[in-house]
Amino acid sequence: MMYAGSEPADREPDSSARPPLVRELLLVVGLFVIYKLGRQAANGHVDEAYRNAGHVWDFERSVHLPGEGAVQNLLLHNETLIRLANTYYATVHFPATLLFLVWLYWRRPRHYVWSRRILAALTGAALALHLLFPLAPPRLLDAAGLVDTGQVYGPTVYGATPATDSMANQFAAMPSLHFGWAVMVAVGLIVATRTRWRWLWLLHPLVTLLVIVGTANHYWLDSIVVSALLAVAFAALRLPRTDPARARRPWPTTTGEPAPTAVPYAVDPAVPAAYASTGARR
Repeated sequence: MMYAGSEPADREPDSSARPPLVRELLLVVGLFVIYKLGRQAANGHVDEAYRNAGHVWDFERSVHLPGEGAVQNLLLHNETLIRLANTYYATVHFPATLLFLVWLYWRRPRHYVWSRRILAALTGAALALHLLFPLAPPRLLDAAGLVDTGQVYGPTVYGATPATDSMANQFAAMPSLHFGWAVMVAVGLIVATRTRWRWLWLLHPLVTLLVIVGTANHYWLDSIVVSALLAVAFAALRLPRTDPARARRPWPTTTGEPAPTAVPYAVDPAVPAAYASTGARR
């Protein structure tokens, strides 16, 4: 039994599973607006965000997670490398996810519906956590001693004064949707395709993880938490399967005898049934 919509690339997609385009556009745009408004609603908890950052930093050290500075130090060895990391953080997140959804919608409609539901559930859970647990990123935490690479080397998507940044909520580090969406893109493409190279899509979340930590925009724990949320979403919203078509069971006979549920032999339509049965008794 195969996953629905996981047909080889040369087979035509199941267009009957493709939702109306206008409805999907409105839905995706609506989800994006809710996402932006939700992050803005979490603004203003500056003191709480810094307190939580201290707790997260201390917790990571108590469980011996590797320091975020180890990754940043690798990037800081080369200014071009750190600029590439900042560019990746600023420009890949939304476009990659959007292209992923567009391709699935056109080529793998059943996988599109499943992936859209997973992303919506993950984003909703993340927004709730942003509201309940505002968190300053490690680049803003003095105890971390990390460089705000976006402000120092550029490019950056954040304002220079986080407390008054009206374009983005800089205190919504937990969990990391950068990493969560990247994992979903990789998993979705691996499941929806059959090429032997599909496992290379795992490089996207791997590079994303190194970038968000190396640029000091996220803690390791932000990625761990979003991975747990994604696992719950996968368990709750399973990819639908396509069962093989079954022949209809005949109606019961008028004599009350049970109707056969299966045909043991396929009789050649070119041979009359009477001759076929005679030949079978020889």
